[in-house]
Amino acid sequence: MMKSCTGTLKLIVLGPCDQHPALVCLAVRTKMASQSYHHGDLRNELIKAAEQQLRDAGIERFSLRSVARTAGVSHAAPAHHFSDTQGLLTSLATVGFERFLHSQIKKQDAAGTDPIDRRAAAGLAYIEFTERNPELFHLMFSSQQPDWTNPELKQAANNAFSNLVMLVNAVKGIDSDSDQEHITDVYATWALVHGLSSLTNAGMLASIKGGKKSRQEMIKKIINDNLSV
Repeated sequence: MMKSCTGTLKLIVLGPCDQHPALVCLAVRTKMASQSYHHGDLRNELIKAAEQQLRDAGIERFSLRSVARTAGVSHAAPAHHFSDTQGLLTSLATVGFERFLHSQIKKQDAAGTDPIDRRAAAGLAYIEFTERNPELFHLMFSSQQPDWTNPELKQAANNAFSNLVMLVNAVKGIDSDSDQEHITDVYATWALVHGLSSLTNAGMLASIKGGKKSRQEMIKKIINDNLSV
């Protein structure tokens, strides 16, 4: 007679579970284990857990096991989506660049149509992203842990750089992609804003007093005053 094994998962065995102790627990019976392998969006949950682990423990103590623990899944679960730690960090850096670009586009579009205002707004978004995500920012720009040959990561990073080129082009009225002389304007803009971001993370801009709005205006002034039109 065929019967279902009592427990969280339905396991078909020959007879009741209590008559076949050797067959009991041939499947994972707990609710946690069931969720670990049947999670509807495990890949994204692991990326979220990776970011949390990066924030809490830093890159030095980062591991797939610790991420699995943070996500509440088995230690083997990440292997379904990421072959190793580098694979997970590569995906996290990719998501970071996508969010990084989105934050800039949102703020530059809100600034209106003036190219100088849009450039300053994007620069401010760059700095604010850094403040909110210092560990992720480090992973994206200073770490060798991600696989920088990964096509998705390269595309995400290039998209962010292309937005910078577009903003500078609009201010200059030139095509930096085909004019080597003016590509230096792109790198000058990047260097200034990235430098401000690094100083902010190091607490070196704490002397800029006032509320959020006045601080934002001061940063915009620094960007505009130190970049040529």
